[in-house]
Amino acid sequence: MIKVLFVCMGNICRSPTAEGVFRHLLRQRNLEDRIEVDSAGTHGYHAGEAPDQRTQRAAAVRQYNLSDMRARKVAAQDLEYFDLILAKDHNNLAVLKRICPPDKHDRLGLLMSYSKNFDDDEVPDPYYGLGHGFDLVLDMIEDAASGLLESLEQRLMDEDNPGVEDRDESAQGNGTN
Repeated sequence: MIKVLFVCMGNICRSPTAEGVFRHLLRQRNLEDRIEVDSAGTHGYHAGEAPDQRTQRAAAVRQYNLSDMRARKVAAQDLEYFDLILAKDHNNLAVLKRICPPDKHDRLGLLMSYSKNFDDDEVPDPYYGLGHGFDLVLDMIEDAASGLLESLEQRLMDEDNPGVEDRDESAQGNGTN
């Protein structure tokens, strides 16, 4: 089981969007039993609240239902439990690095590092902007989530077939082809 945590500041816009999009992709690929996903915020301003209504509306247009989600703050045990903790921007990544034990820093990263169609390394916070910002956030997250899933599917295949590359390489080198 690979465990992924999406993190933004308040856990009411970007990270629940990422969680909802990624859950949808996992259902489509029948990987819900192989990859666990959750979201949290670096700040507890909105703990217990549903995602922002504008976030929910934009997501619903694309058939993502975020209404059951509730905001929560990243907890110390999250840093131990999750295999991959992906921030939406550098500020939240810096907070994670401050609270995460140094030996776990390899679990931290930016979601947009998995993007194939955007050069941006951050998902902008749409909270104080206009409505179209929520659509841009969805575009960026859908793209990066797809790239993330490809990466994790490869990791799962490698785990399911350990040493396949080694066997293939040795078969090529011993004159059996």
